[in-house]
Amino acid sequence: MSSPETLPTEFEAAKGAKTQRIALVIQYLGTHFHGWQRQPHQRTVQEEIEQTIQSVLLKHTPLHGAGRTDAGVHAAAQVAHFDAPDHIPGYRWASILNSRLPKDVLIRASSVVDRAWHARFSASWRRYRYTLYTDPCPNLFVRPFAWHYYRNSLDVLLMQAALEPLIGRHHLAAFHRAGSSRAHSWVDIQAAECTRQGTFIQIELQASGFLYGMVRLLVGMLVEVGQGLRSPVQFTELWQQQRRDLVKHAAPPQGLCLLRVGYPDFPFASDIWFDTQPRLILPITSEPASCFG
Repeated sequence: MSSPETLPTEFEAAKGAKTQRIALVIQYLGTHFHGWQRQPHQRTVQEEIEQTIQSVLLKHTPLHGAGRTDAGVHAAAQVAHFDAPDHIPGYRWASILNSRLPKDVLIRASSVVDRAWHARFSASWRRYRYTLYTDPCPNLFVRPFAWHYYRNSLDVLLMQAALEPLIGRHHLAAFHRAGSSRAHSWVDIQAAECTRQGTFIQIELQASGFLYGMVRLLVGMLVEVGQGLRSPVQFTELWQQQRRDLVKHAAPPQGLCLLRVGYPDFPFASDIWFDTQPRLILPITSEPASCFG
């Protein structure tokens, strides 16, 4: 962690100043976090940033995120906001917080936004990416960011065919984990894509909002389609009939990343937030993998 940035000399005198709303674009490695949302006796991203803001403002300041991520899930461009005295320029909050935050959290940028703007309620959509690594040989530099799935080949065309009927507004209780405070399971899915790049398969889902545990449960079932254990039609019937009892396994968290959040009026340039999770790519060789004999 670098030395904390020096605050403006007028900080103490300006404690009673008017407030302004600050928006943040946040990246974090979820490996050592128990998710985004503050929880008792657990390390979470929200609490880590709130404590850092408190070290600057000398009082607790709530941080409001665009969405929650589970334990172990990463974020390439999470968005959050908080209210702070207006004597510190909005753009400076990124460097002020970065000089105090641990190495697995980074503020990409900060900006003043309208007081009516809200990181969660002003958002139009969220987009997640799930990455699978299908080479039989394990790779330490891939392990933190992908599900190493190699024992069965996966048919990407079948997986994409299963995703296509999801576009639109649907009741997806089959992919809704217990423990959510959400009153319903309706989701407006705007995009659903499955592509392969060499030994990596990426699944991207974009929706107005996501159910608790939805992406990991959905990917777990989609892998069954890729194996040929369930047809795309059967996959569709499963969620249309709300067969939560048939959804047995969730994909592991490390393959999932909150890719970005979209707003009608966003103060940040696209290169700050649009696609900042690097895609994993390894060279393809003609030699078959022999890691396991």
